[in-house]
Amino acid sequence: MVVSPSAYLFVSAMLFTIGTLTVLLRRSAISILMGIELMLNAGNLAFVTFSRMHGGPDGQIAVFFVIAVAAAEAAVGLGVIIALFRVRETTDVDELDLLKW
Repeated sequence: MVVSPSAYLFVSAMLFTIGTLTVLLRRSAISILMGIELMLNAGNLAFVTFSRMHGGPDGQIAVFFVIAVAAAEAAVGLGVIIALFRVRETTDVDELDLLKW
């Protein structure tokens, strides 16, 4: 069975929408990071789909770099969240106002 590229792009759009809604509606910093990761993976799926449609490796190379950036973002983001949790004992982004003047 062959799945059309438009089906993959539809799944990618739905994943991106779910990630965007997670970032906009959730108040937990960990949930926000998960939403960002979901949006990055939706972009990866679109990159791979376009790469397969056009027959070149360009999309797959871009996915490699996006995955590397996502791993670094997750490591740094979780480190910041843990540091803030130790100071404030919450991960609610409305409660975190340490960067205000």
